[in-house]
Amino acid sequence: MGIFSNPGLIPNPPTKRPRDLAYASMERPPLLTLGALALQHAATALALVAYVLAAAHVGGLGPQATQEMLSAAIIGMAISTALQAIGGRTGSGTLLVHMPDPLLVSLSGLVCAEYGVGGMVAVCLVNGLSSLLGSVIVPRLRTILPPTVAGVVVCVGGISLVEPALVHAVGLNGNTLNGTDALLGGVTLLIIMCLSIWGNRTVKLFALLIGVLVGVALAALLGELHGADEFARSSLFGLPSMVAPSLDVPVGLLVSVALLSLMVQLDIFASVVLMQKMDDADWRRANMRMVGGGIRANAISSLLIAPLGAYPSAVSSANIALCHISRSTSRWVGLAVAGLFLLLAFMPMVSLALSLIPTAVIGAVEVYAAAYLIVSGVELITSRAMDARGIFMVGLAFVAGMGVMFLPGIADALPESLGFLARNGIVVSGLVAILLNLMFRMGSSLRNKESLHDADSAKALAERVTDFVESSGAAWGARRDAVRRAAQAALEAVELLQASGEGRRPIEIRGRFDEFNLDLEILHEGPPLELDTQQALPHDLLDADDDAFEAALAKTMNRVSHTLMQRLADRVHADRRGSLSSLRLHFDH
Repeated sequence: MGIFSNPGLIPNPPTKRPRDLAYASMERPPLLTLGALALQHAATALALVAYVLAAAHVGGLGPQATQEMLSAAIIGMAISTALQAIGGRTGSGTLLVHMPDPLLVSLSGLVCAEYGVGGMVAVCLVNGLSSLLGSVIVPRLRTILPPTVAGVVVCVGGISLVEPALVHAVGLNGNTLNGTDALLGGVTLLIIMCLSIWGNRTVKLFALLIGVLVGVALAALLGELHGADEFARSSLFGLPSMVAPSLDVPVGLLVSVALLSLMVQLDIFASVVLMQKMDDADWRRANMRMVGGGIRANAISSLLIAPLGAYPSAVSSANIALCHISRSTSRWVGLAVAGLFLLLAFMPMVSLALSLIPTAVIGAVEVYAAAYLIVSGVELITSRAMDARGIFMVGLAFVAGMGVMFLPGIADALPESLGFLARNGIVVSGLVAILLNLMFRMGSSLRNKESLHDADSAKALAERVTDFVESSGAAWGARRDAVRRAAQAALEAVELLQASGEGRRPIEIRGRFDEFNLDLEILHEGPPLELDTQQALPHDLLDADDDAFEAALAKTMNRVSHTLMQRLADRVHADRRGSLSSLRLHFDH
């Protein structure tokens, strides 16, 4: 669909629509469906304003200051979500809903405690400027940010959700489970799973909303809905006010904010990749222009809300899981969510009511999100062929990320400015994956070749060609399906050269790779292969003598190999290269 049929949405590059989506990226759902989907996303993200409340609690802010910071944070979430949906240079062009940044809870609490809400002006400004820098740097790092790195970040992000999700879902307090919370979380999760698996198309769209509503209703029946006094004291309408900035926040603290902000860009990068993969049935690699736009949306939001002393936002993984549950990635939902955010930002009573959803119910949503992210991360990692370098890169990144989760004391031995980074498994695993990927690429070439002249049998030749393509593809980090197709095409090519006669004999195979192209070249003796020959079988083949029959059958088998080779490769070319002939196979990557 073009921009004129979808005013306000800037079109993305064309993709193949996945068949299992109810509403794809540019498709506008009916009004009632749009409203219900937006409500699900808004409720899911608003439940996570607990991060803002936690920072305000650490900073010792009063009720009025807390409410104003919360309203300003929701405005920032609205701006980011709207920009992501609109797309272009200032958005990813995907349904990415924002929530308060969980990495900044501790730092923001310290800033509020020492410098009041005015200190958050500096935090937002530094966060926005760092994000702008990230929007320039990250899209230029395609070679050191392959899908495997994004997969590590996504998977560790899911694993990091497991502990808080289970604690929230079952009401774990020390070694004691809260039976009521476990019942609420279990019932909510069971309903979400059953409806998203066995429900019809309409039910799948609203599986999460139905699950949450049932969980809330059950909590009301069990007397577990709390916060009525706070709700009664809250005003229906309210306007956030600008705050006087505090300019004496220490540089070291702001440097920590900047570093954490750059790490958040890894999460945004991985989130945009996930949404691209969900939107495109033929997805192959990250569109770095869209990644840069996604990071820029976050930066613009932080800069715009800085005068309000707001709390910065990040992409909500739970909402990405909701896109998967509802089978809907419509960007119109993102615009509707942004509108709801803006409305609720000026209605403290309503936003407070949504934030009072029982913790166990939210925990059930977090459990589903954790499961979805872990599986999605594994899919991204395994989408590329890997050799020993890739195995070590992924494995050590997991060990590092999980290590700081299991042994948080490791961060205590580091300087305070680095300790904030080292306490987060997502940050640590992402950095280790990037550094190892960069290190392992040093000294490795994206070109390779191997001699074939000493292969003493057809079997040995086939094994050598297959091993060359598969090992080279793994070293290059090419897509598994592309490597598999290239190996099969190369095998058909050498068999065709051997069977075609006229002195043709494979001498050497060469390979070259970049993120968009995979090329193989087979050098051989004899004249170039005739690629356009399509000889028909004689009609009287069955009456022919044995020699004629065998000759015709050999030509038929050659034609089969010829056809398979051309079907497997995207382009095939044969010509003369000095004293040898060349057969080149090109594969789009």
